[in-house]
Amino acid sequence: MFDPAHEIVRRAETMLVPAGHEVTEVASVRSLPSLLVTATPQDVLVAYTPRDDDAASIAECVYHSRFAGSTYMLVNHVGQLGIEQRLRVPRAESMQLLPTLVDALLRRLATVEASGPPPARLPSRRERATFHGLVGKSKQILDVFARIEKAAAGDANVCIYGESGTGKELIARAIHAISDRRNAPLVTFDCAAVPENLAESQLFGHVRGAFTGAIENREGVFSQADTGTLFIDELCELSPTLQAKLLRVIQSREFVKVGGTKPIRTNIRLVTATNKDPKKGVDAGTFRADLYYRVAVVMIRVPPLRERREDIPMLVEHFLTRYSAAYKKPIRGVQAGAMERMMALPWPGNVRQLENFLAQAVVLAESDILTERDLFVEEVPPLAGTPSLALQIEPDLPLREVERRYILRTLQRAQGNRTEAAKLLGISVRCLQYKLKAYAQAGEGPIPAPERIPTEAEAVPAPPIRNQIVAV
Repeated sequence: MFDPAHEIVRRAETMLVPAGHEVTEVASVRSLPSLLVTATPQDVLVAYTPRDDDAASIAECVYHSRFAGSTYMLVNHVGQLGIEQRLRVPRAESMQLLPTLVDALLRRLATVEASGPPPARLPSRRERATFHGLVGKSKQILDVFARIEKAAAGDANVCIYGESGTGKELIARAIHAISDRRNAPLVTFDCAAVPENLAESQLFGHVRGAFTGAIENREGVFSQADTGTLFIDELCELSPTLQAKLLRVIQSREFVKVGGTKPIRTNIRLVTATNKDPKKGVDAGTFRADLYYRVAVVMIRVPPLRERREDIPMLVEHFLTRYSAAYKKPIRGVQAGAMERMMALPWPGNVRQLENFLAQAVVLAESDILTERDLFVEEVPPLAGTPSLALQIEPDLPLREVERRYILRTLQRAQGNRTEAAKLLGISVRCLQYKLKAYAQAGEGPIPAPERIPTEAEAVPAPPIRNQIVAV
């Protein structure tokens, strides 16, 4: 219920809650889109909008979010602002209609329940565990959801910091989707994917004849994202020269195309991301301190998957649902032992690696329940005498050491091919090189000699796994 005057929601609660229905109050129009996108057909939106601008904003939210439920709006002037073109709304003029509204809601809810098997209690927003493509309900990820909502409510620059594969671009998209700029473009620029000599032209555009090959005028991402959101990924990869130019654009809200002379005004919301701690870059002298303070007005740290292991079962369910449909394979769930093993792995490539891992497992699955045999098939055969990862995880090993062994073992399986190893790990080659460099600097290159693997004759067969964790 959206009720800025707090006149309806309290009275409606006294009638609806005893009937077994959950009532959630929406504090502001800005917070409404995040609720609507996770709604089910059983949900009903009630909005009391004495202000015309609120009525129009809510009508737009319902329209663009493809809200699956029913909508009742109490408005003063139905004919204004084209609301009736967006929604079918009852005419209502005064608060005396509250009992009629509640009766209509109860009839609607009864109709929904009678149309099929009685649904289980609808989960609250925190229990639904999805937020614009992000999945989880651990404290760490719920804190991220909360910061996304707070960041989206304003227009301040946001910096997202997290390891590769943690979902930084999804966070940027979520911020844009629930911000006031959601109807304008979201444009992405990846600093790591563009050669340095082309980066300035891609950012700011160029005029014809600015350099060899510039045969026509070109708009840069700052122009393309005008009135919308510009997402700059891998910000710390920008050269010092481009860092200075980006700072100047942020400060002046103007830029000049390569080869041009005319300043161009820009109206964008800037969201950046990096897999390196920008504060450490400032300390090391590789990242400008003044730029850091400009881009990180709001800082969002994304936890790696190993810090929110309780979210792994939900992520597994999410990806199995997606890839079962994509590959037309009716996968119902995962054996308990396989799930436990997945939750024990370090996942250096984070959610992206888990997604790639499960997509492969769905393709190779031989039944509708994934087993360890389905999940832990090696893409690259291990070297002779090399144990599996599971045999190398000792109970008292620090998590960082488990990750180091996992990465180096994968590199060994790929016969030193870093591109292939990065693909197996589900991380970028740049991220793998960064980790290997850190290991070399710390003198942690070699992997401790593994224990001898028992032969097939010596191996004791594991007892059958009876319990199953099924993703519906």
